[in-house]
Amino acid sequence: MANNTTPKMVRNGLVAALDVGTTKVCCLIARANIDRGLYLKPGMKIIGIGHHVSGGMRSGTVVALEECEAAIRSTVELAEQMAGENIRDIIVNLSGGYPRSRLIAYEISIAGHEIGDADLRRILDPQVLKNGMPKGRELVHTIPVGYSIDGNRGVRDPRGMFGERLGVNLHVISALSGPVRNLETSVMRCHLGVAEKVVSAYASALACLVEDETQLGVTCIEMGGGTTSMAVFFDGELVHTNSIPVGGVHVTNDIARGLSTPLTHAERMKTLYGSALASPSDDREVIKVPLVGEESAGESSQVPRSMLVGIIRPRVEETLEMVRDRLAEAGFDKVAGRIVITGGASQLPGVRELAAHILDKQVRMGRPQAIDGMAEVTAGPAFSTCAGLLHYAVSNKAEAPSAAYCPPEQASRGFGRLSHWIRENF
Repeated sequence: MANNTTPKMVRNGLVAALDVGTTKVCCLIARANIDRGLYLKPGMKIIGIGHHVSGGMRSGTVVALEECEAAIRSTVELAEQMAGENIRDIIVNLSGGYPRSRLIAYEISIAGHEIGDADLRRILDPQVLKNGMPKGRELVHTIPVGYSIDGNRGVRDPRGMFGERLGVNLHVISALSGPVRNLETSVMRCHLGVAEKVVSAYASALACLVEDETQLGVTCIEMGGGTTSMAVFFDGELVHTNSIPVGGVHVTNDIARGLSTPLTHAERMKTLYGSALASPSDDREVIKVPLVGEESAGESSQVPRSMLVGIIRPRVEETLEMVRDRLAEAGFDKVAGRIVITGGASQLPGVRELAAHILDKQVRMGRPQAIDGMAEVTAGPAFSTCAGLLHYAVSNKAEAPSAAYCPPEQASRGFGRLSHWIRENF
């Protein structure tokens, strides 16, 4: 259900998105089309772009506030200079904090009268759900994935309809409070307000997926520098998300350790010569490897490309196997018959083919859908999350304005019923 009010991040016509990653920070500023100040059109034009090497981040979590603040400040200033505008509020991604995803079902009595906004506000009550969060965790998303009236499921918008009982299936996403607050603090120290937080995989999916994929069932895997996260869609709604603290940086570290070369050279070799799949010419192709501690013109070793591939492939395989196992544990491995991979680490040659083999599904590469004003340098998979944040803000249709109250025992029963329905149908 879409919000009926224009969020504060687009009231002045500007939308600002900030992707704080382990390896890079990206900021996009767009001018959104607003109709009468109330209803948002999907159109927007990017007027400011900034990106900078990240600092103070590890596996999607802030580990050094000052370094993270400096990287954010530099990135936002670049975007503001290009846009010729100053921003006050920004929408930020969340890739750390071990997001936890759960589905709950809940019903209220409506005594046969016509369902209106007041009934939706009653069934979607954010404060009660926030109070019910486990200690140390914070509510990030509450997404209605479907309503029911008198047990009849599949209702998208119940307003104007009649019945005795109104039910909702709600997707609740929470994260550890510490990492969330540290990220907010890093942004606020740059004199910016956090208008909204969006899980990285969710944002990437909004940028890369097409409507047919979300309706039929798809899993978007966002392979970032420090984390790999996944978002499962079915029947047009986000039904599951998860994250593992492994990404492209871990591949670089493996290369640096395995070949005794500095991290900068390991990253360069991964980019220029790396692959997740072996080829017949790998043994004949020789790569020059500078050694740790030597001067720039000092000693170096020469290794066949097959050695580099032999270091990269096991880490990529392990990452994809962890994704497969997480989806299986949550019971969503059979829901989505298609995989879309995106993110900077997905650009490594051979990743798509390896993902298709390990996950045993059809796989395609995901790139952000074209946005007016998007520069070519920011049109690749590495910028999917930031582009998705803009889509989230402008469309404003993925998340309800509030959450449902659900007593713990009813939440458990509701989750069991929904899980049972998924197993029965898949």
